[in-house]
Amino acid sequence: MSGKRTTKEILICALAVVGVLLITGGYSKADFVFGEPENLGPVINTAFADGGPSVSSNGLTLYSGDAPWSLIPGGYGGTDIWIATRASTDQEWDSVTNPGTGINTSYNDGTPHISADGLSLFLSSNRPGGHGDNDIWVLTRPSLDALWSASVNVGPTVNSQRSELFPCISPNGLELYFYSSGQPDGLGIGDLWVSRRSTRTDPWGVAENLGQKINSSKDDGWPCLLPDGLTLIFNSNRAVSPEDYDLYMSRRTSLEDPWQEAVNLGALVNSPSNDGAPSVSADGRWLYFHSERPGGQGDLDIWRASIVPIVDFNGDGIVDADDLCTMIDYWGTDEPLCDIGPMPFGDGVVDVKDLIVLAEHLFEETASVE
Repeated sequence: MSGKRTTKEILICALAVVGVLLITGGYSKADFVFGEPENLGPVINTAFADGGPSVSSNGLTLYSGDAPWSLIPGGYGGTDIWIATRASTDQEWDSVTNPGTGINTSYNDGTPHISADGLSLFLSSNRPGGHGDNDIWVLTRPSLDALWSASVNVGPTVNSQRSELFPCISPNGLELYFYSSGQPDGLGIGDLWVSRRSTRTDPWGVAENLGQKINSSKDDGWPCLLPDGLTLIFNSNRAVSPEDYDLYMSRRTSLEDPWQEAVNLGALVNSPSNDGAPSVSADGRWLYFHSERPGGQGDLDIWRASIVPIVDFNGDGIVDADDLCTMIDYWGTDEPLCDIGPMPFGDGVVDVKDLIVLAEHLFEETASVE
């Protein structure tokens, strides 16, 4: 359709929202852009290395770590895991604190990842009882206000005599993504791997390399699986100097399908400095990562960039009733142009979730698409 809508057409489109039946759909491909990255400030970042963010699903807890070359004072020996909390997502973070020996040891502990339900905390450590240099461990708790259990090694199907780091558990708890360095059957300096299990109580299966669509001949690591389980963001130095990393993204059409060719996230998120350790908020609105770019508080800082959906569907420079009518035209379909909710990539069907996202941007002016 083209041209401006009449008042009657706009009214009909608006009323059509009421009572529309929701139907299921397939793979979503909503378009988005990143906002200007912002530093989380001196409450979170110090003059030392602050990196590896992992944000809980409720947005109220931020887990992070330091680095061997720049340890945050007040730790327990080697690298440690640190925690910041806040009362609500509308409030600022409280100061970062060390959770103590319930999580950290006198060895190197780091690269934390909190599960979607908040009941499992995965980390890497060279604490005793492992299978190699650095291993992946997990702590569990029965509820969000309970204490963490003692750490448990995830086992030899994941951990090897090499270094395993950067764990990431899938939202359904059935896939564990991680990094392993120097494997004889790997593709590069360090690769991304995945181990699977049939149920949450089953042991982890033998790890599989994610293959050439994801891994390169360089160093590929720090995976982040988005809430839909269909999008993987990670860092790699494949196109930059060995010391500097960029963020890349790959998608798959379903949980059973292979990953597609990874693409660079672009110059706004990726700087000439080291950028890595991605973590996306559960609502899909924020990409957290660490970076050594200028403008930080110290050595390595935690930053975030907003994920903004493209909702000016006709490219006329304003989000208005015409865009609403376009969405209604595709209601109940899997049209990727309008499948913008839940953030950031939709869910395969144009429905009330997409309407909610569109409503948040109504009457905003945008850069007109030629």
